Amino acid sequence: MPTDTSERGLETRIVTQLVERGWMEGYPEDYNREYGIDIPQLYTFLQATQPDVLPLLDLEDENSPTRRQFLSRLQGEITKRGVIDVLRKGISHARIQSLDLFYGTPSEGNPKAQAHFAANRFVVTRQLRYSRDETRLALDLCLFINGLPVITFELKNNLTKQTVEDAVQQYKRDRDARELLFQFGRCMVHFAVDDSEVRMCTHLKNGASWFLPFNRGWNDGAGNPPNPYGLKTDYLWKEILTPASLTNIIEYYAQVVEKKDEKTGKKKREQIFPRYHQLDVVRRLLADVKQRGAGHRYLIQHSAGSGKSNSIAWLAHQLVGVEQQGQPVFDSIIVVTDRVILDQQIRDTIRNFAQVSAIMGHADRSEDLRQFIAGGKKIIISTVQKFPFILDEIGGDHRGRQFAIIIDEAHSSQGGRTAAAMSMALSEVGEEDEEETVEDTINRIMESRKMLPNASYFAFTATPKNKTLEILVSLSARATPSNTNPITAIP
Repeated sequence: MPTDTSERGLETRIVTQLVERGWMEGYPEDYNREYGIDIPQLYTFLQATQPDVLPLLDLEDENSPTRRQFLSRLQGEITKRGVIDVLRKGISHARIQSLDLFYGTPSEGNPKAQAHFAANRFVVTRQLRYSRDETRLALDLCLFINGLPVITFELKNNLTKQTVEDAVQQYKRDRDARELLFQFGRCMVHFAVDDSEVRMCTHLKNGASWFLPFNRGWNDGAGNPPNPYGLKTDYLWKEILTPASLTNIIEYYAQVVEKKDEKTGKKKREQIFPRYHQLDVVRRLLADVKQRGAGHRYLIQHSAGSGKSNSIAWLAHQLVGVEQQGQPVFDSIIVVTDRVILDQQIRDTIRNFAQVSAIMGHADRSEDLRQFIAGGKKIIISTVQKFPFILDEIGGDHRGRQFAIIIDEAHSSQGGRTAAAMSMALSEVGEEDEEETVEDTINRIMESRKMLPNASYFAFTATPKNKTLEILVSLSARATPSNTNPITAIP
């Protein structure tokens, strides 16, 4: 049988491989265009997990005022908070104090949580007719979780002389951002895909829509490497969008943040979905820490302007929860930066997942630093200038505890003796050279392979010296938009 090289053939291939990985195929006629929900899928999920609420919702009666009130409430909450937050936290409605709309990753040894997660309905629907007015318009693919749309696709195929750029233009020209499905926060992300490249957009604005690459990188450049087992872009649906992986993204990465324009004072909301290189580097770092524990060094080459602040924030937050044999690997995560914007970025990121004041402290004074470390504050944000005041405590009074030290721009922007002193505190190497630069100090520590066993060191940089890269022989990696083979680690 000849290979189907059409756009429809790519669509079939994606759906088939998603279904093989735990998705179900949905029916386009089940999509309610007025409320933007696959109601049968939502009903089936609630019936399996919270059957006692169904009589209060009356979802089976299309003419029921009770049903209309609930669907209006759900639609309003998604409009106000975004689908990410609604999935993560659920909603309240009438006499229902808490209605769960999604169950996250179950903990080991918790059969109830595992049963709840198994009841989630991950559904892929082809040729979705999404518009109330232009009823013939159809989207190639839409992914739903428990009836709520989360991701859309426009597909093209190079073999038919159309590329990912044509898919981008289709979103810009033909997918009206005023349509309910395409409004801000209704979906987490929109993917333009062909057989070679992937691009993503989190906020459709018609012609002003901004699409970013979601590629793995190839030969220090853009695009994706050859794939002897399938399409260059099949990592998207085979790895990134599996039910387990997408659940992890919802739990720890995807978010809506509110930002204030310092000039106008106006606030605007921004939706964030991790790019491939961000997701890959953080996941690899976490996996390595979980396997090997504390006491290791990592150099992460992460280009400026490619979301490094978010990568650092996601790493810091998730390092808190990494365990070995039921115990946390790190007592505290210390983020050292000179950038106020990163400080705020970490606060905004963590605020979406936890009570910030409970786990995070910003140290303006050396005494704050000492108190946070002594008190076991989980995430401590400091500056290079403040850090020397606690170096002796990390290497002295707190040698029995374990730390993760995340350094922003360790090799290029942090200068002078302050950062060098910080590096020395993590090392058992001899006295530093008076003229030694920060990066020279780091390189010497790496070459010596002697570090305090209670500290792991994560250095994020855009421009490491050649000497630094030469030292990293055993494992090599970079986290940039075009070249993403994380992580670089020194065992």
